Amino acid sequence: MKNVALHNLGCKVNGYEMDVMQQMLQEKGYKIVSFDEEADIYIVNTCTVTNIADRKSRQMLHKAKKRNPKAIVVAVGCYVQTGGEEALKEAGVDLAVGNNKKKDLVEILEKFLKEKEAGEAIIDIGKTNEFEEMRLKGTSGHTRAYIKIQDGCNQFCSYCIIPYARGRVRSRKEEDILNEIRGLAEGGCKEAVLTGIHISSYGTDRGGRDLTSLIQAIHAIEGIRRIRLGSLEPGIVTEGFAKKLRSLPKLCPHFHLSLQSGCDATLRRMNRRYTTGEYFEKVGILRDYFENPAITTDVIVGFPGETEAEFAETTAFLEKIKFYEMHIFKYSKRKGTRAASMEHQVADGIKTARSNLLISMGKGHSIEYRKGFLGQEQEALFEEEKNIEGRRFQVGHTRQYIKVAKMSEKSLSNEIFAGKVIGFLSDDMMLLE
Repeated sequence: MKNVALHNLGCKVNGYEMDVMQQMLQEKGYKIVSFDEEADIYIVNTCTVTNIADRKSRQMLHKAKKRNPKAIVVAVGCYVQTGGEEALKEAGVDLAVGNNKKKDLVEILEKFLKEKEAGEAIIDIGKTNEFEEMRLKGTSGHTRAYIKIQDGCNQFCSYCIIPYARGRVRSRKEEDILNEIRGLAEGGCKEAVLTGIHISSYGTDRGGRDLTSLIQAIHAIEGIRRIRLGSLEPGIVTEGFAKKLRSLPKLCPHFHLSLQSGCDATLRRMNRRYTTGEYFEKVGILRDYFENPAITTDVIVGFPGETEAEFAETTAFLEKIKFYEMHIFKYSKRKGTRAASMEHQVADGIKTARSNLLISMGKGHSIEYRKGFLGQEQEALFEEEKNIEGRRFQVGHTRQYIKVAKMSEKSLSNEIFAGKVIGFLSDDMMLLE
């Protein structure tokens, strides 16, 4: 029996695919060990979203080879897809497996072990219409499962390499999604989180069924108590969309609406397909149809050409909306994208200062939003147990994805309970009575 160590980098989609790859390896009799241990085989599921992500991917591959020079090092995923042969040689990789080939990982690996020749399994990802069907049979915590419903993106934002790493939009068959969720629900999973590279485009390549139709079908699955959505594009939010979702009590009022900038001129350079006015209108629709929904977003600071005036516009826009959470990213060049060669690149020191300002603002908005739930009854799905200052707490999340804790000696893992929100246990955790 060979020992296999796995390491995942990047997004929730990568995380889902890594979980399935681990499952496949275990079914074939491989023993999974920590990446910090000496293993026979190291598998790194790589990321390529920025040059920094590329560097981290290389570092993990080098780290594996250094830990056991005799080990087989396998690079999988996005960095493989865009890196080319030279990048893989530099990282000391024995076997390279691209996107849309992860489902064949075990077969590819066993062929390599038999033939003992360095190789690669990489397709032209931009020319395939096939969704790579992978099925998760269980989750480690049995509480929440990420479900991959689509792959690829057709947006071509000027800073983003993902359409080249993941290809065009490909939607998973609805029945395959439903069968996977039914199986997970039978195993005790109560929450399904729909994820993908661009889930707003689900169904656009197939015709007929769209994202709302899929959510309605999932809603009917017995055992699933919550449905949560991954990142959405603002364009999908309409009165009709919000009205349909509001009629589904299992749908969590937690919406991640990708923004990137609060300045129209910057959005145009980014090739984002909306204005700040349109975005504000979409947030308004969600707040009209749902009671105090959690709205979160991503913001890039220091995009090429972002002046002090443009950054001030973004700051004012964020102050106007007041998100529950903001993920702030300093713009990082990605070779192969239009933005990497744009003029007026912003200095690192300026990016850091702008990032720090927005992070501080975001923390304030988050506390302000969560204070709105003080004294209210909220339902939480509990996931784990923690000892805090010598006291035993059960920790979970509300439907708005607010982290909460309830003092209890009894384990409440994977149970849903309601309680009154009575205060803050810490900056990032509220207390349920």
